[in-house]
Amino acid sequence: MAQPNAVSRLLCAIDTTDLDLAIALSKSLSGKVGGVKLGLEFFSSHGSDGVRQVVADRHPLFLDLKLHDIPNTVAGAIRGMADIMPFMTTVHATGGSAMMRGAMAAAVRSGEQHGGRRPKVIAVTVLTSFDDNDLATVGVQSPVADQVLKLADLAQECGVDGVVCSAHEIRELRRRCGDDFLLVVPGIRPAWSTAHDQKRIITPSEAMNEGADYLVVGRPITQARNPVEATGRIIEEMAV
Repeated sequence: MAQPNAVSRLLCAIDTTDLDLAIALSKSLSGKVGGVKLGLEFFSSHGSDGVRQVVADRHPLFLDLKLHDIPNTVAGAIRGMADIMPFMTTVHATGGSAMMRGAMAAAVRSGEQHGGRRPKVIAVTVLTSFDDNDLATVGVQSPVADQVLKLADLAQECGVDGVVCSAHEIRELRRRCGDDFLLVVPGIRPAWSTAHDQKRIITPSEAMNEGADYLVVGRPITQARNPVEATGRIIEEMAV
């Protein structure tokens, strides 16, 4: 049987610049996923107004902009997104301690100004499109797994709520960081789907068994002939 709260832990990544398509997907998935992820591609095209149209009152919003800038700029961006009330947003852990601490402080301040509701700040460790060879080309000689752990340790020290990681790192991250540290896992591909450009992928059931808090699934849902049916199949795969 599917895990009782599997729906709440499945986030659909709507990665498109087509506003009408994004709205239609959002409507069709209302009540069938735990939230929608809108990222840089969509936000660059449609901004906050487009986000509001897609999310409306249908879904919690995961605003995945992967902020990476000087601390004041990132803190300002966190404060600036308060009007669209994401429940979760992302920064790059490679932005460093001051940036992540500034992001958390801005999130807390935003929550104080909006009835206690603040976005959870999640640090991106290593993109799931990267493997060891890709890291080496940008001057990082550590294997992906080691770099993920190093950045997750730094993120936790800075007080952020969790990290984005590949499912292959879940078990060790859970051991090191504890049960209250959120693990948000993209690169999820059902057994019946293709990998596309993700290199460090895993199935929904494997990720849930490893201890993921949220699974982020995009194209297996959004490019399916029937997104609602595909969503249901993924929920079934999230059995434990």
